[in-house]
Amino acid sequence: MQAFFSILISQHSKLISDKEIMSEHLLEVRNLKMHFPIYGGIFLRRIGAVYAVDGISFNVKAGETIGLVGESGCGKTTVGRTLLRLYDPTDGDVIFEGDNMSNLSRRHLRSLRRNMQMIFQDPFESLNSRHTIGYILEEPFIVHRIGTPEQRKAEVKSLLNRVGLPESVITRFPHEFSGGQRQRIGIARAIALKPKIIICDEPVSALDVSIQSQILNLLLDLQQEMKLTYLFIAHDLAVVKHISDRVAVMYLGKIVEYTDADTIYDKPLHPYTQALISAVPIPDPFVKKNRQILKGSLPSPSNPPQGCRFHTRCPYRVDRCIREEPQLRSAPGVSGDSHLVACHRAGEILSF
Repeated sequence: MQAFFSILISQHSKLISDKEIMSEHLLEVRNLKMHFPIYGGIFLRRIGAVYAVDGISFNVKAGETIGLVGESGCGKTTVGRTLLRLYDPTDGDVIFEGDNMSNLSRRHLRSLRRNMQMIFQDPFESLNSRHTIGYILEEPFIVHRIGTPEQRKAEVKSLLNRVGLPESVITRFPHEFSGGQRQRIGIARAIALKPKIIICDEPVSALDVSIQSQILNLLLDLQQEMKLTYLFIAHDLAVVKHISDRVAVMYLGKIVEYTDADTIYDKPLHPYTQALISAVPIPDPFVKKNRQILKGSLPSPSNPPQGCRFHTRCPYRVDRCIREEPQLRSAPGVSGDSHLVACHRAGEILSF
């Protein structure tokens, strides 16, 4: 096992060479855009685009958890996949440890990806049903040519123990497990190469509530043990509050508010964030909450509204909201970037 870890450490050293990390942030996202073209007509010409992600920026420090929340269709999952270059971004920069991933070739990208892994929403669809669990967990080591066959099998057993599964499941197939067990296998695969950051794409949304808490606690334990950094994508604000240090709220491809988890729940400034927080249920039948129900539906990302994208559903909109798009900037009365909000009336709208 010592020889195995020696190989792992030496190969990791080659990846980063002798270069020191120049930034205090592990991951920097600058004006990221992901537009999917729409083709139509007889000659299948481009007639439009889906603006799934349309100019977002944020930073992630080593060891922290950033929550990314918003309703379905806002572009959360697209952000995660674009950060890993599963989608080639339309514009913008993704800088990981000083390397701009947007400019890397496929060859260099493969070597860098061992430090950036993903846990998918559907654990069954993300596991190859034709392969045993042993091979699924061994495959990352095979792809990156790490260790001998005996060392790989020993590491697979160690991974299973770490996520709370017995070694005897090595010869079983994905369909023989429950949803929670399959997600544990997905987590084991994500941590196999000891990455620095993991994109968690709604990893508990498909699980029962009792199983959700087990998976969340497992992620927290692994973060502390392995010094991991998470980008946690979800639509359940109660889950995000439990696990996140900072939270970014997305609406129609844009970040509308970004601050620490306590502030986002105690003093949300954007009307969309306020509506989301007001919808979180309270487990007390005698406590009445001032629910803010949004009218209308989410506009099409292929034809987003002009000005503020939320103005079609906002009860506080004024003419300026229709004409001018608000920029993500420091909240009124707040210095620095500890609380950012994109709203023309952020200083006027009272929190619920």
